[in-house]
Amino acid sequence: MIDTKQALVLGVTGGAGYEIARALIRRGWQVRALARQPDPARLPQAEWIAGDAMNAGDVAAAAQGASVIVHGVNPPGYKDWAKLVLPMLESTIAAAVISGARIFLPGTIYNYGLSALPFLTEDAPQQPHTRKGRIRVQMERRLEAAAQEGARSLILRAGDFFGPSAGNSWFSQGMVTPGRPVTKITYPGRREAGHAWAYLPDYGETAAALLDREAELAPFARFHFRGHYFSRGAAFAEAVRAANGGNGKIVSMPWPALILLSPFVRIFRELAEMRYLWDETAELDNTRLVSFLGHEPHTDIKDALTWTLAAMGCFPEAADHAPGARPWPA
Repeated sequence: MIDTKQALVLGVTGGAGYEIARALIRRGWQVRALARQPDPARLPQAEWIAGDAMNAGDVAAAAQGASVIVHGVNPPGYKDWAKLVLPMLESTIAAAVISGARIFLPGTIYNYGLSALPFLTEDAPQQPHTRKGRIRVQMERRLEAAAQEGARSLILRAGDFFGPSAGNSWFSQGMVTPGRPVTKITYPGRREAGHAWAYLPDYGETAAALLDREAELAPFARFHFRGHYFSRGAAFAEAVRAANGGNGKIVSMPWPALILLSPFVRIFRELAEMRYLWDETAELDNTRLVSFLGHEPHTDIKDALTWTLAAMGCFPEAADHAPGARPWPA
């Protein structure tokens, strides 16, 4: 018999997987974390299991008794995405068919091309013109087909992640430098274009709230997380400066140099591919989510950015800058 409050989390060492796991634990779930190198210190409340998300046998064994599999794992640094992403998802689908668990996939807006902008609903046409966008469409189509095989799924799409546990992100790789005081804030986009950001603790709480009501969901369910949307994108950079005590010069991303070097530097190539989402407005419609849950968790932007910068080591003394007794939520 499936324990309806047990979840297997793949990618718990990443930002989304970690925050979803924490939120599930707060809601009384038992969380099992599968990782090639288990790190119990990162999440001591979880049961850690050594295994590889690419290995269908490892995933199936870890999923026994679980009613949810959080597929929060991605190849690091965009390396071998085209070769690894879909086989990793197949391992999860196979485990879900065997265990009867629902798959949760953290979704992105990469699967939307220019034709769907600026206002994105869950059912907007998916006509991507980028490699990562096409892979994302394949993932979602595979999950929709898997629902006919007995593998239910839930996708929660969001904008760009930021937060204390975000790891690799536009915020930590492109806007500010981890481990250093913020003297410069690089904004990647056209300053007047709208842009959506997702604070990971809010996103994790939203995912957990949906999974708490898993039985009410369609076999293949999709929702949009609005997060912190800025109709003038540069206002986010200004909010970062405000959280930094009003310090930090806002500069533009040096796209010409980045594009020139992109044939030789993988991360530059990956960043350049998604430039259109910075030059054009992209806003997520969360009407379906709010109708289902009644609300969307939403941390004040100054608190969210303060906790994020503190966790990134950008404040010499984090406790002097962050609200409350701790530099970021436990």
